[in-house]
Amino acid sequence: MGAMVKQNFLLGRGERLTQDVVVRSGGGPKIAPYTFQQARSRLAPMLDDTVSQIRALPDQACPQGQAVAAVVMNPEFIAKSYFPSELFRQTGLTPVGSKPRRITPAQRSKGRPPEEALTTELFVMGTKQAFANWQSSMGRLVEGTQVAKDLMTLEAIKAQSVADKIKGIIPARGDSVFEVVLHTEGMDGERAMLPEFRSYLRGLGVNARLDHRFYAGGLCFVELEAPAALAESIALFSIVRAVRQMPELRVLQPAFRTSGIPSVAVELPPVAAMDPSINVAIFDGGLPPSHPLSAWATPYEIIGTGPAVGDFLNHGTGVTSAFLFGSIDPSKSLPQPYSNVDHYRVLDGDPSQNLHELYEVLGRITSALDQKHYDFVNLSIGPSLTIEDDDVHAWTAVLDGRFARTDTLAAVAVGNNGEGDEELSLNRVQVPSDCVNALAVGAADSPGETWARAPYSSVGPGRSPGLMKPDLVQFGGSLQRPFLVVGGGNKLALEATGGTSFAAPSTLRLGAGIRAHFGNSIGLLAVRTLLIHSTEASDHPHREIGWGRVAQTLEDIVVCDDDTIRVIYQGDISPTKYIRAPIPLPEGGITGNAEITATLSYKCLTDPHHPGNYTRAGLDVTFRPHDGKFKSDEQLHADSKSFFSSVRTGGDEEELRRDAWKWENCLHATRKFRGASLQNPCFDIHYNARLEGRNFTPAEKLPYALAVTVRAKGIADFYDQVVRKYATQLEPLRPVIEIPVRT
Repeated sequence: MGAMVKQNFLLGRGERLTQDVVVRSGGGPKIAPYTFQQARSRLAPMLDDTVSQIRALPDQACPQGQAVAAVVMNPEFIAKSYFPSELFRQTGLTPVGSKPRRITPAQRSKGRPPEEALTTELFVMGTKQAFANWQSSMGRLVEGTQVAKDLMTLEAIKAQSVADKIKGIIPARGDSVFEVVLHTEGMDGERAMLPEFRSYLRGLGVNARLDHRFYAGGLCFVELEAPAALAESIALFSIVRAVRQMPELRVLQPAFRTSGIPSVAVELPPVAAMDPSINVAIFDGGLPPSHPLSAWATPYEIIGTGPAVGDFLNHGTGVTSAFLFGSIDPSKSLPQPYSNVDHYRVLDGDPSQNLHELYEVLGRITSALDQKHYDFVNLSIGPSLTIEDDDVHAWTAVLDGRFARTDTLAAVAVGNNGEGDEELSLNRVQVPSDCVNALAVGAADSPGETWARAPYSSVGPGRSPGLMKPDLVQFGGSLQRPFLVVGGGNKLALEATGGTSFAAPSTLRLGAGIRAHFGNSIGLLAVRTLLIHSTEASDHPHREIGWGRVAQTLEDIVVCDDDTIRVIYQGDISPTKYIRAPIPLPEGGITGNAEITATLSYKCLTDPHHPGNYTRAGLDVTFRPHDGKFKSDEQLHADSKSFFSSVRTGGDEEELRRDAWKWENCLHATRKFRGASLQNPCFDIHYNARLEGRNFTPAEKLPYALAVTVRAKGIADFYDQVVRKYATQLEPLRPVIEIPVRT
């Protein structure tokens, strides 16, 4: 027997190095663009106009006497601390949602010329009387009070027009299936708002049961069949936020068909899954009965699903094969699957013939997820709809909320519309790959050293927050080099295909491989972090490939070279608190140069009714490279240096949203340093919480995962030196099962 090959495994327990720190923050008072008198004289006529339009609404269009208006914030006041809570409290109005908007304000502070900027348009709901009371109180406002200060943060007040609410193109005639979004949440919706909406629709001659509906955040998404000509009348109902024609379901049919490649016979491995305790769900087109893959895949049918369709079964089989084996290399025997999989057939019939399909399929997925906890979930299906910056779709809202609350790693294919019209954004990632609590996977055109985005793979950016979509890419097949899967026919054979449909489960397979080898010592949030952390850097634009192409082998993720360490920190952080995460270095520091790569990610609850303020948590990260360097004697902590963003500290909210990515739930960067500039380097991580765009301190801590890799080419035994120094704190994570070594 040959000698054992030394393997330097990923170092775990980085959280043992962390400690709480106190950081002083806060700037001076804010100078408003408008004086109180200017603000009042600008806004009073707008409010008069709004109130007269609200008065004109028919009573039956105002459930519980409620109407909704829009309040536009001045772009200098979009930070959560400026939310005009007292103004709304005293006027009796309730904020029920918001959307991001670009505007050019009439004025900027300090006499600067106005320029276009991002701001927030808030939707506020109240009785017709509450709006009238606000109007009559404007003359009595006293300068210097909190309400007067809140008024100075507003740029505009306006009633909502029917045109504001209708999204996309509605057919001119015939019956249509609409998706209607209402400003209401579960209990109030069921008890009052939906019954009143049904009764309003009856007045229009539409008898609708509204059975297909989903609540998420402060929204209710309802499917409604009605004459297309009634779209404007439906949108007049005061709590309607949006009306659009129901999108079709997209089944990610292969991005291309290959011909001339003969079916190659294939031999399945005669072994059980490596770790049968891992729970995986694939929601797709189904598996043919008694298919050979059912050695590892259990097909499930959901009650009420129609008969199976051949093309969908083929797609489902290919997706399952990609999860079990990745892209198959016909010259090698198939690998042992890391885990078994439950395959739920959620597709039936032709989506273009059944416009109710989209909500039916989402209902099937959520009912399956209600029944059983899954560690990994794959979605290579979804609405045929590119994401929008000012709206969150039902699929995203419902699934994101669910994945925020469960320890699940979900992979979502971004779509195959990458060759769509760029001017019209028809090539942009598709719903629900804009979920911030799931991994959005695009396709690369090759598994080899030279690769690029596969032309069909949808491009980003995602919505902000959630800008980095796709999160990463994985080989998904190309005409020159198709993706090989086990086919869906009766005869066991390989089939050549391609699409983001196969890149997503192939990425998830790698995640299941980490879990199978290391068990529960690496949580699923850390698995997601490691997948992003170990992506290959490249010169391709982020909007095409996200953070990069996922590592090609498990070894690339969990085994370090002798001159490299990789540490994983898994912990949680209290709201408003700071924790310090030191980066381990050897006793004498580093001679020569060093390269540090860091990835920080967390899951968080979302506010779908506030797409511009979608994530409820943000982690502010300050990098301090050298604990002996201070610009001034007053400083409590060492100098900071930019790491994850181009903004160091400070900067207004617009800058922070755009550059520092204050509310992004995944940060990743690589920086090069002279070894001498590093002394006890650390990241100070601060947890910012918000709710519906305003200040909020939740009771729960926020779980996070941080991966840090340090490479010091000048130190041949760098890994061993660090392991010796931190022997009582860091632990090399030894796999339960041996990692295959490439030879």
